[in-house]
Amino acid sequence: MKTKEYRAIIEEILKKDNRLWDKEKKEFSRPYLFYLIDKNDERLIELLYESKEIREKFFTKVKDAYVFKSNEFKFFIEEHKVFNSFTSYANRIGLYDGKEFIMDRRDVVINFPFKDCILEGGQTTEEGIDTYFEYDERVTKAEEKKGWKAKSYNKKQAKRKEIFYNEILAQDEIDRLLDEKAFINWKRYTKNGVERVKAINRDENGLIKENLVIKGNNLLALHSLLHQFRGQINLIYIDPPYNPDSAANTFIYNNSFNHSTWLTFIKNRVEAGKELLSDDGILCMSIDHNELFYAGVLLDEIFGRDNRIGVVAVETNPGGRSDSKFFATSNEFFIVYAKDINKAKINDLKLEDHELKEYKYEDNISRYKLVPLRRTGSNSTPDKRPNLCFPIYYNPDIDDISLEEKEGYVKIMPMGANSVMRVWRWSKEKIINSLDDIEVKMTDEGYSVYVKDRIRYGKKPKTMWYGKKYDASSHGTKLLQKMKLSGTFSYPKSLYLIKDILQVLSDKDSIILDFFAGSGTTAHATLELNYEDSGNRKFILVEQMDYIESITVPRVQQSIDIKDNSTTFIYFELAKWNEKAKEEILNCSSLEELKSLFTSLCDKYYLDYNVRVNEFKNKIIEEEEFKMLPLEEQKRMFLTMLDLNQLYVQKTEMEDKKYGISEEDQRLTRMFYGEE
Repeated sequence: MKTKEYRAIIEEILKKDNRLWDKEKKEFSRPYLFYLIDKNDERLIELLYESKEIREKFFTKVKDAYVFKSNEFKFFIEEHKVFNSFTSYANRIGLYDGKEFIMDRRDVVINFPFKDCILEGGQTTEEGIDTYFEYDERVTKAEEKKGWKAKSYNKKQAKRKEIFYNEILAQDEIDRLLDEKAFINWKRYTKNGVERVKAINRDENGLIKENLVIKGNNLLALHSLLHQFRGQINLIYIDPPYNPDSAANTFIYNNSFNHSTWLTFIKNRVEAGKELLSDDGILCMSIDHNELFYAGVLLDEIFGRDNRIGVVAVETNPGGRSDSKFFATSNEFFIVYAKDINKAKINDLKLEDHELKEYKYEDNISRYKLVPLRRTGSNSTPDKRPNLCFPIYYNPDIDDISLEEKEGYVKIMPMGANSVMRVWRWSKEKIINSLDDIEVKMTDEGYSVYVKDRIRYGKKPKTMWYGKKYDASSHGTKLLQKMKLSGTFSYPKSLYLIKDILQVLSDKDSIILDFFAGSGTTAHATLELNYEDSGNRKFILVEQMDYIESITVPRVQQSIDIKDNSTTFIYFELAKWNEKAKEEILNCSSLEELKSLFTSLCDKYYLDYNVRVNEFKNKIIEEEEFKMLPLEEQKRMFLTMLDLNQLYVQKTEMEDKKYGISEEDQRLTRMFYGEE
């Protein structure tokens, strides 16, 4: 049998397999055919075996069985160009897995270790450092001569070790971890000071309408917010810890999977944030180039690629980072996703002062600037746009424009530089209907025709933002210094960058959530924007670092306009389980009481993730040198051990007296959840 005949038989056989042949598109997938051959696909091999001609050529009989000569068959397909009248691939460009385009499956994902886990993220310092004490038995030679046998207790620090809760294996732990929490230390801040929180304001639909600042783990705070704000947040802006391989890394955890940990950390929080967004809500994440691509794929997976609004580059460091190994990094990015892109909208950016000055003319309608009616650039010559090349007639004595030749009127053509004939921007019909928006002026070249470009007070935001106002040093770091709040916070964003982001992505009545609040730039920008446009935006900040009390809250309080007596914000904290334990330690009157108490506390407060606690409990506190320390120093060491615990109190358990939550804090917690 000739090769041509074998080809015809193979084509007819393979067309019976709809996995390989698309009848409508008349396309055959050679890559998927080879994939099925390599898998020894029974259905395919059976089709080929049923043909006597193919069985005799591409199968070998071994006793009572036939063995498919797969390599020989694949070589025949390639060598003789079976189906060479059709493309092996669909007439599209995109990612392909050998069977179909990945995007057609709608399941593009990024996989990484611990993706199926929940990461609590108990970092309490910006450096991610925990403090503990170790007993050092080593002595120097000089100390040995003095008869010393051991040194004192050394204060040590180490990166925090995080617990990953598997979503299936640790479901009970996760349910408890994410259950609604109790809140304590409620305060209302005004421009003039701090007041007791008496009530929580709500709108006519029962939605909380207050500015809120919450101290505590942001994952747990997000899940506590869900009860009241699910589907109610209009904009989430976050500036999460960046993850560069340098000293600028603000995401520092003690594990061997730094990149995976970062992705898990972001995934857990963004998924909760998405539930909080309204149907027309938007999420905006600031990020640098180190995690940009991975963050983009992760957010594509969570929100859907079709809901990606855009990626914007911002020049935040005009001078560039001098410590960059290659390119001097001068910009960052923010990526924007809609919960439903069909319902989302964005606003124009305000014009800058220098842009407003360009509109130096004014009539009874508005301010305007003059733009030549003559077209320039591509498609600006009569051979390209013949219908737009015609004379305009102008009478300077009576300031009249006509498209018809009249006595006393000057003929004006769209003549460009070097006497090159151009065309007009507008058609004859549009000119006739818009005579009030056209002006003729005498120039060095003669009479020229202009169009009134009326002021719009806004411009469509571009994907590249630059300008002095976005400089993070001038309007971030130095701004904090000016407010006397510098010293412990790294890399604040420019106030004006966040203002412009809020201008574009929020409306006057939006609720704005930032669960990586940092120094409080989002709240500061929200308040300033409200003062400028009489808006009523509300902010919700979440921050777990201790600088929330020394930087974030004071900054927000300073940001309240002195003329505005109505703006306030409520501060409260997630109730930690160990608050009562601290009180009990401080109340101990002897080392024996401390030892007895600490044994029970270690069991009750779940400190077993840190092996040094056992060393401290079973060895250090039994040494004579420790016993000789002052009681206050001993208490301080006990407290340092206990501070490693970051468990929080469930709302359902807050009445238990062992937690020491006051009745007033319980009342306000119930009020927050709408139960009182």
